[in-house]
Amino acid sequence: MKSLRYQLLLRMIKILNIMLLTVPFAVCWFGYYGRKLYPSFYDYGNGAVVALFVLFYIVFARIYDAFLISQYRISELIYSQILAVAISDSFMFLVIWLLMKQIPNIFPGIGILGVQCILIVIWSVLSHRWYFHTFEPKRSAIIYDSKRGIENLIYEYGLDKKFDIKEILFVDHCLNNLEILDGLEVVFLSDLHSHERNIILKYCVEHSICTYVIPRIGDVIMSGAARMHLFHLPMLRVGRYSPKPEYLFFKRIFDLVIAGIAVVVLSPIMLVTAVAIKLYDHGPVFYKQTRLTKDGQEFNILKFRSMCIDAETNGIARLSTGENDSRITPVGRIIRKYRIDELPQLFNILKGSMTIVGPRPERPKIAAQYEQVLPEFRLRLQVKAGLTGYAQVYGKYNTTPYDKLQMDLMYIAHPSILEDFQICFATLKILFLPESTEGVAEDQITAMKADQMRGFHNVISEIAVTDLKDENEITDTGT
Repeated sequence: MKSLRYQLLLRMIKILNIMLLTVPFAVCWFGYYGRKLYPSFYDYGNGAVVALFVLFYIVFARIYDAFLISQYRISELIYSQILAVAISDSFMFLVIWLLMKQIPNIFPGIGILGVQCILIVIWSVLSHRWYFHTFEPKRSAIIYDSKRGIENLIYEYGLDKKFDIKEILFVDHCLNNLEILDGLEVVFLSDLHSHERNIILKYCVEHSICTYVIPRIGDVIMSGAARMHLFHLPMLRVGRYSPKPEYLFFKRIFDLVIAGIAVVVLSPIMLVTAVAIKLYDHGPVFYKQTRLTKDGQEFNILKFRSMCIDAETNGIARLSTGENDSRITPVGRIIRKYRIDELPQLFNILKGSMTIVGPRPERPKIAAQYEQVLPEFRLRLQVKAGLTGYAQVYGKYNTTPYDKLQMDLMYIAHPSILEDFQICFATLKILFLPESTEGVAEDQITAMKADQMRGFHNVISEIAVTDLKDENEITDTGT
């Protein structure tokens, strides 16, 4: 009963957030915008407008995880909620524009956004403090096989207030003494093989222990299995990516519409960027680079040049080490920070070699190097490469290929237009997060780390002697 009472209190806190942010909008609507309509709405009409704002805010708050008090820092809560409410207000401004049949005065809208931001800060600080004062850290354990370091991530992300790590156990030690888990509330299973994992998982379920599982590649593939009955037996059908034709049709329409609108709307930014790059060193504005898309087909990706012309004079292809990379030009630092260098890929999307949402397109030879120690890496090529994607949104620039593969397979396992929309809006959130563009270490060439997966150090040494080409082989496609 105590747990249920706390859960109800937590939901009431979240409902309070929705009410607090709705009040300024409602006051502005009833006191200003609603009065500008002729004829004016009656009660039901006014209520529908306010309800529409609530709907927008709930949807975007869920997309940006704006209610995760227990998992986010205060700053992350504030950022997520401000983004959600700003987009909600923007959509409502468009609705009001349509209702009034003329451009409404924007300043009242800016005013209510300011009030909402103040309320968000107050709510985030108080609710965060209330939660960790009310809920004690959960007694937790980490069980690992080959992948350690979860305890470091818990402290790095400030989750030590939620999880009190009592034990860090090797899987064999745990299997020999499952009773060691008694009295715990949470168990993390880090990269265990299915047999050992299932034994521990069943024990945890039986003893009401919440379990967080870091999956293996096979687990992610199985997550997309279709349930069916055959021979009077329950079965799971697993196969290669094979979406419904109507999904592919609407996805292509979605690509054409979004990319076409984006090219028109963002053309001033692209023009200014092109001029700035040309004026800085008089070099080419764009560069082309061979990448992989669906079924391993090669295509030339188009980007704004962000590095100096002789970025790789030694002929070795390497990822950026981040904002301190000396090869990046001053113009390049700005356009990379806000992803402006990616905008020419909209023309790849219109051409059909890319899609809006999909796995990041890799370079053929680097992908081949990855596949030497991770053959499953080619499973990403079941779908077209994307401008944004699950791994791009929920990972980072230097996320390991193994983790990127798992995130991409999660997307491939459940194709839907709704998921594409959600990833598109979630992309807005990462544009201003520095960790999403965090580079690799200076002694790294790819996103692989020798201490993260067995055999990766051999791959890195092989990459160091390849003759891959990057921005030092720029194809001047225009100025």
